[in-house]
Amino acid sequence: MDFSRPNQARGPQERCEAVKRAGKIAVVGSGSWGTAFANALSLKGLRVTLWARREELAAKIHETHENSDYLPGITLSPRLRATSDLKEAVRGASVVVMGVPSQGFREVLREAAQFTEPSVPIVSLVKGLELPTFSRMSEVIAQEIPAAWPKRVVVLSGPNLAKEIAGGYPAAAVVACADIDVADQLQELFMSPTFRTYSISDVAGAEIGGVVKNVIAIGTGIAEGLQLGDNTKALVITRGLAEMTRLGVTFGADPMTFAGLAGVGDIICTCTSGLSRNHRVGLELGKGRMIDEILADMKQVAEGVKASKAVHELAARAGVDLPICEAVYRVLHEGESVNDMTSDLLRTVRVRERD
Repeated sequence: MDFSRPNQARGPQERCEAVKRAGKIAVVGSGSWGTAFANALSLKGLRVTLWARREELAAKIHETHENSDYLPGITLSPRLRATSDLKEAVRGASVVVMGVPSQGFREVLREAAQFTEPSVPIVSLVKGLELPTFSRMSEVIAQEIPAAWPKRVVVLSGPNLAKEIAGGYPAAAVVACADIDVADQLQELFMSPTFRTYSISDVAGAEIGGVVKNVIAIGTGIAEGLQLGDNTKALVITRGLAEMTRLGVTFGADPMTFAGLAGVGDIICTCTSGLSRNHRVGLELGKGRMIDEILADMKQVAEGVKASKAVHELAARAGVDLPICEAVYRVLHEGESVNDMTSDLLRTVRVRERD
């Protein structure tokens, strides 16, 4: 697929043909979301290779067409190839999609970059911040592959629960790239009858929305675990959206981004679904369990746990008031009791709600 040609210069038929001619797509990371996204692309008839860190998992996916570790019971496309050889996965790919958790993202990207052409778009599916740098994944990509920034650095974000997408339920997301032409072309490439994509140029907004909503989801889960009622959950979600917007605008995001799929859509989904790992962490905390015990029982990463520390630091540096995020941070990292969160939740109610 030629990402060097402006989208406006091509007619609808030519754009359609360009999508059909897309080369191999590499999806790096075989967790639930990476697998579900790779499967969705493969079901479109695209040539997709999924990279799994463990050889036995790659073999199982390739041979049985199921990722029983992370998407049990879901039959994957027989066209989907899986490998534990990163070079094999990314070499010759026209698009590289990164689905590796934030704390291992840089290491895997650095290795993958050795076999990736600088002109290839790098798409992040990850909703987390790197510690201890507090970098967003787009910033990590720009640091490791300078030639990619900004025209080839892409973020996909939205209310995207992996199990539902793998099951074929209708869903949507935004594709964000500073070069809107590249975002438009990838929007067409990723779209399917059950997965609607929209293109935007606000990379920072798409990423910050995806990070902060995980922290707010933990707070919502705590409120539910404490049986504080639906009014309280609505308070946490709504004021959490305000915190997301305040932090995002500080880092150059468009406030309107948070009124869409990468903001309000994602926060509603993650804060209310039983499929959300971050909500589940908060729910168990609210029921009285300890964070170490909760995380030990989980197969996959709940990005909000470490993201809460990064959001705390970013807010302190920027002088932004984030009461709910701060309350979640203190529970997770400073040993504060979940019962002490009530006063913090009420502190979010301001004289002017739009603040």
